[in-house]
Amino acid sequence: MNKNPLSPKKLLLTKWTAVNPRNREKHFVVTRVIEPVPPSMRVEQVELEAVHSKQVYLLHWRELTDTSLWRQGWV
Repeated sequence: MNKNPLSPKKLLLTKWTAVNPRNREKHFVVTRVIEPVPPSMRVEQVELEAVHSKQVYLLHWRELTDTSLWRQGWV
């Protein structure tokens, strides 16, 4: 498993391509980095929005580091 080097604080508005599209949804944008409560905790999740359908998905941000699932940018 290869990894994309990422920082959760720099993910907002980044573009992603799903390696195995679901429901014909391939291209996504990180629309929100979910801030933890309390703020001293680490960021765990992000919201991804499908470009075509506008469907929103909640995802653990570390899943984006798995290159067998995600490619950074729109490929």
